Amino acid sequence: TISRRRGNLISFKMTCEFIMTCLFEGILERLNAGEVIVGDGGYVIQLERRGYVKGGHWTPEAALHREFLRAGSNVLQTFTFYCSEDKLEMSGNVTDITGAQINEAACDLARDVAKEGDALVAGGVSQTPCYVKSHSEAEVKAIFKKQMEDFLKKDIDFFIAEYFEHVEEAGWAVEVLKTSGKPVGATLCISPYGDMHGVPPGECAVRLVKAGADIVGINCHLDPLTCVRTVKLMKEGLEKAGLKAHLMIQPLGFHTPECNHTGYLSLPEFPFALETRAITRWDIHKYAREAYNAGIRYIGGCCGFEPYHIRAIAEELAAERGFLPPASEKHGLWGAALEMHTKPWVRARARREYWENLLPASGRPKCPSMATPEDDYEKQLKSNIPT
Repeated sequence: TISRRRGNLISFKMTCEFIMTCLFEGILERLNAGEVIVGDGGYVIQLERRGYVKGGHWTPEAALHREFLRAGSNVLQTFTFYCSEDKLEMSGNVTDITGAQINEAACDLARDVAKEGDALVAGGVSQTPCYVKSHSEAEVKAIFKKQMEDFLKKDIDFFIAEYFEHVEEAGWAVEVLKTSGKPVGATLCISPYGDMHGVPPGECAVRLVKAGADIVGINCHLDPLTCVRTVKLMKEGLEKAGLKAHLMIQPLGFHTPECNHTGYLSLPEFPFALETRAITRWDIHKYAREAYNAGIRYIGGCCGFEPYHIRAIAEELAAERGFLPPASEKHGLWGAALEMHTKPWVRARARREYWENLLPASGRPKCPSMATPEDDYEKQLKSNIPT
């Protein structure tokens, strides 16, 4: 049976067979087969705007899985960002529930929604305050081990160690998570200049793979095309070392042309005035294609990525994936739905060339196009203050 969706011929039978096959395959089987994996998007920024997360603490208290699944995500991450006991205690924002309870509830929420489609569930761990405070490998690994045990009770499909500014700590996380027997992905929130200790991206990738990571890449802090640059450097490092790993990218959903070492955290607009830097769906089409052409096969988003951004990834790579996501039923590809608009100048925008070449205005005539980042990184290095 062949169904026609806005001029695209899609085989319903092939789509069903593809989905049924995916239901029985893990993340590495899919990547090894050459499948494009679409990740999910950001949670903390969206949920803060909706009134469910407190800015500054960024501890997990709600989730958005179903919207991302419908937009085309193949993986739903447990919303367990900063969910280590030391971070929860430091924030003082979550006082009546333990990290274990949050981790287990997050697994249940992600799994319940994943069952509605062909999605896998990834248990996520992130950097800990303990690393900067004590720099104790034993203490940091004990925190990751506790989180890992919470996830294993719920039999998640694989692990992602994400949002690490220091490759050393990320390596410790990978070493712990590999003891689970599950596949492990590891992403750093670093710039093309390297991690916070100056370790270059290529060397970072080598260290992560040697620690046991099956998938390596970048997430958060910087915009999509900057993150693609950094993953390319990681890929070069792996090739020079004769190592192999799948590549992954889940960048920021905001423009950061300043490309400073610590990313958007140092921008004056962070975190409550980032809206004017928002990435458009058309920017995401370019990003998805650039990432794919760079050999990256796990392509998603982090803070600032909303479901329509994930849908844009799925639509840009529809030919490679063989199908469109359910959310595309409500979206005309490249503005096609505008053909029905009553205004002729709007109807004229129902074409790919218009949106690909558009230079969006900010609507703020007195505002600069770029900012001067308030980056204290160099000052911290000079004064020996931990970064």
